[in-house]
Parts: sequence; C-alpha cells; structure tokens
Amino acid sequence: MADWGPVVIAVVLFVLLSPGLLFQLPGRNKVVEFGNMQTSVISILVHAIIFFGLITIFLIAIGRSVWFWIVILLALMQLQNNRNDW
Repeated sequence: MADWGPVVIAVVLFVLLSPGLLFQLPGRNKVVEFGNMQTSVISILVHAIIFFGLITIFLIAIGRSVWFWIVILLALMQLQNNRNDW
C-alpha cells in the first residue's frame, strides 16, 4: 500500500489544482476567482507551478503516509459538500 502513496497524492493534487475547479489564479476579471470553471494559458501555467511545488514538498520533504492524505481528502470533500448545501 505504501507504493501507492505518491500516486494518490499526485492525483488528489492534480484534481484539486485544476484551474477553475476550486479557484483560478489569475482569474479573468480578478486576481483570484473561485469556482468559475474557466481557464486560460496563464492560469494553467500558474497552477502547474503550484502543483510542482506542492508535490515536491509533499513527496520529498514531508513524506507523509497514504492515510494522512486520505483523511485530508475526505475533509476537503466534506467542506465542499457543506459549501454546496448553502
């Protein structure tokens, strides 16, 4: 199971950092836009740099276990569900 840790972390970060899904940096009209489901070339590049930085920190520097990231993912999903209930 420990061999799947980097894969799970990479997939979760890739989905969460998809431009326009949770946020877009830089946005079309503002610096940061949330949940607009749009993207641009600059936004893709910024999100790719953020992804690279986070994946480097999580996989090399911290080296957390798979279960830590599964708990984080479940907490984020619960926050998203609570936001949709409003």
